[in-house]
Amino acid sequence: MTLFLALKLLHIIGATVLFGTGAGIAFFMLMAHRTGDAAAIAHVAGTVVLADAIFTATAVIVQPLTGWALAVEAGYGLEGWIAASLALYVITGACWLPVVWIQIRMRDLARAAAAAGAPLPPLYHRLFAVWFACGIPAFAAVVAIFALMIFRPSL
Repeated sequence: MTLFLALKLLHIIGATVLFGTGAGIAFFMLMAHRTGDAAAIAHVAGTVVLADAIFTATAVIVQPLTGWALAVEAGYGLEGWIAASLALYVITGACWLPVVWIQIRMRDLARAAAAAGAPLPPLYHRLFAVWFACGIPAFAAVVAIFALMIFRPSL
């Protein structure tokens, strides 16, 4: 296997982990939230925080490194589609970083509510709305990055 193909494999695996973990986290958090059960939400949010730390954070680091190495190996400069991909990656990161903090906060609020046998506080619901709203542009940006990587349009 050539260096280029090895890098491409790592880049594709990283993209898959980033997209798949993001979609999975969103699905499970939404399903837990819909129950209204503080204990279930606390459990799922705890797993989500762990998955983000292990999988998403690793992929966030791997993607630009393998992308840069692939561009060098392929002889690309800062082509328009690469620059657009990087801009979208920054947008995705700008959405993801607050989401990490929000998930931790929602987990903690759900744990406290479950321990007290109390309903979820209004702050939890406000944080969930922000968490959900951040996911929309992040998801769209990642889909757009996939399209740029596949089609490599001249921009």
